[in-house]
Amino acid sequence: MMELLITLLDDAFFSAIPAIGFAMLFNVPKKALAYCGAAAAIAHSLRTLLISFGMSVELGSFLVSVLVGVLAFHWAKKKLVPEQVFTVAAIIPMIPGKFAFATMVGLVQLNIDGAVSPWLLGDVIDNGLKTLFILGALSVGLAIPQLFLERSKPVV
Repeated sequence: MMELLITLLDDAFFSAIPAIGFAMLFNVPKKALAYCGAAAAIAHSLRTLLISFGMSVELGSFLVSVLVGVLAFHWAKKKLVPEQVFTVAAIIPMIPGKFAFATMVGLVQLNIDGAVSPWLLGDVIDNGLKTLFILGALSVGLAIPQLFLERSKPVV
């Protein structure tokens, strides 16, 4: 239990740093930088917690991106800034770089070897699809709160 708590705190800290860095790169107002870091820390550590409980990385990414969208909706109203100020910076640490890198390395190995081995091709397809599904989950998850929270008429 203590090891999981340390992992979550470590994850929160090291995901807030690039979020704040990208927020500064995108000229986010100073009053919103702490919120960007907090959103990234909450989202990334919650995704790590969900994965440690056995949830898939794709579903965990979807759920936390919905949470980031809801948080950004409320913070945007409070701080009078666009929602994207918070969402873009908070989602950047969750981009699946590991899977995308493994896909590219596998594609290069397929080209170098000349012969297609079934295990390598399966690995490339698996990593490529995982990358696409995580990116799709992040995108759709950020869009869902805007669809439901910014409606002038009720859904039903």
